[in-house]
Amino acid sequence: MNAKTISIGILRALAILAGLAMLCYFLFKIQSVILYIIIAGILSLISRPLILFLRKKLKFPNTIAVIFTMIVMLGFLSGLLIMFVPLIAEQGKSLSLLEVDKLQINVQEIFKQITAYFSSKGIDVLGELKNVDFIAQFKEIPNLLNAVLGAVGSLSVGLFSVLFISFFFMKDSHLLKNGMLTIIPDKTEERFSKSLETIKDLLSRYFIGLLTQITILFVLYTIILLIFGIDNAVVIAFLCALLNLIPYVGPMIGAVIMFILSMTSNIGQDFQAEILPTSIYVMIGYLIAQLIDNFGSQPLIFSKTTKSHPLEIFLIIIIGGLLFGIMGMITAVPLYTALKVILKEFLADNKIVKSLTKDL
Repeated sequence: MNAKTISIGILRALAILAGLAMLCYFLFKIQSVILYIIIAGILSLISRPLILFLRKKLKFPNTIAVIFTMIVMLGFLSGLLIMFVPLIAEQGKSLSLLEVDKLQINVQEIFKQITAYFSSKGIDVLGELKNVDFIAQFKEIPNLLNAVLGAVGSLSVGLFSVLFISFFFMKDSHLLKNGMLTIIPDKTEERFSKSLETIKDLLSRYFIGLLTQITILFVLYTIILLIFGIDNAVVIAFLCALLNLIPYVGPMIGAVIMFILSMTSNIGQDFQAEILPTSIYVMIGYLIAQLIDNFGSQPLIFSKTTKSHPLEIFLIIIIGGLLFGIMGMITAVPLYTALKVILKEFLADNKIVKSLTKDL
């Protein structure tokens, strides 16, 4: 091997590395667009059964079926937003945000009761609060407002983009598939096409399974909150159920939100006799609902929709979280399901692959 061949090899390797670096940079810069495409793909998978029903059972033209489905989805989204208006208004009323004098009296009273309660347990609340720098926290309010305004603007652009992309994904179910096949070698195109159809079917069932899981939790949370007379029980239940889309972390956030909202719903009553016991009972009910979900509905739904063992799903979610944080936990199961289908198609004879994909 002469020096010229070695030099060409080195230059080729450097060119490949430079190309990969530029590709990674490009993907990083358009990450929001990639996110829109992923969300639109998920929405198209969730809406697929409804579109097929409208086309095959009710004989709707394809475009009309897609438009009707999108109207249903937008109506559902609008309904969700409207649902939260009473919650915000009620919390504002409960906290007397528009009545400064009443707010001050309420805060002083509940703080006095909390201090008295913890003092009886040997905990100095006032001493701990002295160490908190409230001035520094207030200085962050302008930054927070700017962040909120920026988020609203980005959300508007994102919503329009997702709806626009979703329309074409729903209208032409093979659009994304054909786009992916353009970069696949011809000799593997047929096998990859078969894998994509299987992935589409499994992920469609998976996301419908997620909706079923959220619905079950929503019903359980609503019953719990109604039993203890918490205001806006339906809205709070839906918010906490929706947070379960984030595996393991979401339920903890939901628990904090439910605890706080159950306390603020009873402001004005005695803290030790009413507020604290009611909030504790609500959290016990929340824990029972989570146990039902974790050991009942969740393993059953996920194992049926993804054709994976519950322990397998648990480990994949944990690994996804360790590698990529919350987004890794959310996307771990669908990505793992897609990977299993592809491995089965291309490495069916491998012992490990055969063991993991035996139920597919």
